[in-house]
Amino acid sequence: MTAARKIGDLAFKAFTAGLGVATIYLTATFSFNVYRGLAWHSAQTKAEKEGSSNQNAE
Repeated sequence: MTAARKIGDLAFKAFTAGLGVATIYLTATFSFNVYRGLAWHSAQTKAEKEGSSNQNAE
């Protein structure tokens, strides 16, 4: 019975560690994608402002 319990404990620890790694990975990729999205949005806004000022100068 103790061998089965040790195997179960080890499996649970491996599963829990996997969930932790997955959580860290997903948090990092989500944060990176939010940063990229904000940077893209900022670049689009800047391009629109420059485009409108160029059109006004003509």
